Amino acid sequence: MLAKVAFAALLSAMTLPALAAGCETTIEGNDAMQFNTKEMVVDKSCKEFTVHLKHVGKLPKNAMGHNWVLTKEADKQGVANDGMAAGLDKDYVKPGDARVIAHTKVIGGGESDSVTFDTSKLSAGEKYTFFCSFPGHWSVMTGTLKLSS
Repeated sequence: MLAKVAFAALLSAMTLPALAAGCETTIEGNDAMQFNTKEMVVDKSCKEFTVHLKHVGKLPKNAMGHNWVLTKEADKQGVANDGMAAGLDKDYVKPGDARVIAHTKVIGGGESDSVTFDTSKLSAGEKYTFFCSFPGHWSVMTGTLKLSS
């Protein structure tokens, strides 16, 4: 009986990381202006969601920097345009922009950054877009984020 309880406890502990993994993801950017994924799905049970951004290229951030920015689909172009004006020192995100749900800093080759955001900012049925706001990247390095139903 004790062995069954110990096995159940071990099995339970082993599944905890798997459950937590559903509330985070890793995305990679490279020197060819590409993300390695075009879609992210946030499980509605997640209270927070973490995005880990890795730059797998070699070029520095001032030449081929990448960030990860999340907005409603309708806000993407305005946020990208305002971000370009904000400049690299502001991570190509206008400070205090209420349209930005979450963003990482701009990173260069070999670097990484993460951002965690409150999923209560997301609404079921709303269309969300993630993109790199580095000038010239936002039209190519883009994808969708969905809240599971």
